[in-house]
Amino acid sequence: MSILGGAVVEWQCDPRGTAPRVYFANHSSHLDFVAIWSALPRGARRRVRPVAGRDYWHRTPARRFLASRVFHAVLVDRGGVASGRGAARASLDRMAGEVAARHSLIVFPEGTRSLDGEVGAFKSGLFHLARLCPEAELVPVYVDNLHRVLPKGEFLPVPMLSRIVFGAPLGPVTDEGKQLFLTRARDALLQLRGCHDSTH
Repeated sequence: MSILGGAVVEWQCDPRGTAPRVYFANHSSHLDFVAIWSALPRGARRRVRPVAGRDYWHRTPARRFLASRVFHAVLVDRGGVASGRGAARASLDRMAGEVAARHSLIVFPEGTRSLDGEVGAFKSGLFHLARLCPEAELVPVYVDNLHRVLPKGEFLPVPMLSRIVFGAPLGPVTDEGKQLFLTRARDALLQLRGCHDSTH
């Protein structure tokens, strides 16, 4: 299947699974969550809530409309005066509430976009969300080449082949601790980088 930017979509999990999911992906472009959301089966899109920065998606009326009325995004505060433990906890509670309502989420554990397409270290939010939502399947998603389709600072996408790989669900958080879990999650995502065979 091809979508925005000529992306090829590969599945290593059931694309029509009914359990709530946390799709966690690498982040290199503002197109990332749009591309992941578009790659999902139509019926699944209604249940998926991308998590995105309020500072970007509230910047213009058009972005606000897309975020609230098209993608039903969960907008969170990033950095600045409004940030801090209280804001981070409020964001986690909002995300957990969406999962409790049987919605799935798209999150970016790096916390910011990569300029060169490399996957940075994961921040602690994914660990805390996984602990709050043990009923959710944690699905790694590798997005390849979108940082070239819409480079940082550009407004129009460049037609270019890209790829989105949905991996097998990650095992649940155990007693392994935060850093071991985050390393395991990042490794699961990185393993998808060299995968070229779809199982669905």
